[in-house]
Amino acid sequence: MLTAAITSVPYPSWLNTGDNTWQLTAATFVGLMSLPGLAVLYASIVPKKWAVNVVGMMFAGFSLVMIGWFLWGYKMGFGANSVGGGVKDGVQTQLTGVGWVSHFFDNLIGKPGSLTSAADLQGKAVSAANTAVPFHFPTSTLAYFQFVFAAITPLLFLGSVLGRIKFSAWCLLVPLWSTCVYSVDAFLLWGGGYFAQEGSLDYSGGYVIHMSAGVSGFVAAWVLGPRLLRDRQHFLPNNLVMAAVGAGILWLGWNGFNGGDPYYAGADAAAAVVNTNLATAAGVLVWIAMDAWLTKEKKPTFLGAVNGMICGLVGITPAAGWVNGRGAIAIGVIASAVVWVAWNFLSKVRPFSKVDDALGVIYTHGMAGLLGGLMLGIFGDPNMLQTGCGHLDANGQVVATTATQFASTTAHCVPFSVSGLIYSPHSAHQLWEQTRAAVWVILWSAVVTFILMKLIGLVLRGARYKDEILEVGDLAIHGEEAFPDEAFAARIGVGVGAGRSDDSPASRQPDDPVPSGGSGS
Repeated sequence: MLTAAITSVPYPSWLNTGDNTWQLTAATFVGLMSLPGLAVLYASIVPKKWAVNVVGMMFAGFSLVMIGWFLWGYKMGFGANSVGGGVKDGVQTQLTGVGWVSHFFDNLIGKPGSLTSAADLQGKAVSAANTAVPFHFPTSTLAYFQFVFAAITPLLFLGSVLGRIKFSAWCLLVPLWSTCVYSVDAFLLWGGGYFAQEGSLDYSGGYVIHMSAGVSGFVAAWVLGPRLLRDRQHFLPNNLVMAAVGAGILWLGWNGFNGGDPYYAGADAAAAVVNTNLATAAGVLVWIAMDAWLTKEKKPTFLGAVNGMICGLVGITPAAGWVNGRGAIAIGVIASAVVWVAWNFLSKVRPFSKVDDALGVIYTHGMAGLLGGLMLGIFGDPNMLQTGCGHLDANGQVVATTATQFASTTAHCVPFSVSGLIYSPHSAHQLWEQTRAAVWVILWSAVVTFILMKLIGLVLRGARYKDEILEVGDLAIHGEEAFPDEAFAARIGVGVGAGRSDDSPASRQPDDPVPSGGSGS
């Protein structure tokens, strides 16, 4: 019994500094995947006339999700109470004895609400996202960690629609899509909603993030129509070295993406990080080999390596902490090989041949995410424990738990792991649950994205720019260039007082001729 006088302390005893530190660090890694990682990658592999537009939409999209997430989105995806009452105060109340229709709609979405008060930000995190072990950090930590996931998802499918979508249309699409698509899928699979209660699993976003982004981007690109013929035929990267920088940040940032999702700085987090890198390395090597051996040019390409990297990263994401190292390598190999075939051959078949998905997001994210989620139902290893059994003190901290106890089943506790077909050949239950969730995410993402794009088009009288603006790109839209010619460039920025000359690129209209020596990309 404590008898010491009460004095100033930095945090309450339910907070575990190791878990809180890792969760905030992991969140920062994931944030860096968007800014600058994905922004630099996408902006570097498009023609230079679109580079400013890409980074502008990246920063705007990130900011729009941030505001919406803390004003209403977080509680829709991870709140302690669902709209239908199936989840109450972080507890799932309808695990048995409820018909599937009522069960689905009562556990479809969390109650929207803001997360801005002192109690909201500093109180202990409570969510049906995790019912086995109490959270060891405040709601602000969980909310920010989940925000960076919510933010990167629409930024991923920007790769499908860039080169023609209006900036204003993008600024409407991002918060609407995040609210109507992302928050629903997040609650259903992660927030303790219907599919989570049924047993569907998505370790870190193969379905909620990548498959949804791939499908939504594909549908949005279909509604928008194709880029200009010139842009489709001459879509050359402007800086492959900077693309490598962006890709590298994306790869290593994924350590936080998958390593942060156990919510605790334990062994499963470390295993998820290792598995992430094993699958990614395998994906890179497979794509390079297939480019070198199976294409007409028979050359290993850097952009091919980036595609393989993304396939490995996305493929392992829904399974990272639930498969062993051999399973991770298998997922990387299979995801990369299947997507390579789809990229090179399926792209010539309807409907893929009729939709201009600029960066192929439907392949590297949509298909790889689907494959990874399904392969969890095959390669899930029951010996890979996310949580085990042991003892907690009054504050929810782990005490007096040996490795043997951790892995042992008792009358009151069963360690949590996933058993795939390889380890449970007579049961395809997990594969069935993965398939059900995949069908939902595909259909919901496609239908809602279609409706949103049509509505935005009506409001703005078209969601794409006119052809004369598309011919010019950044200068016509933003008045800025990524690589201006010094003879004509206007210096635009904070602290620069020089005015524009009449013949500067920033002052020219889209139909004006480009002076000799000027930038006409």
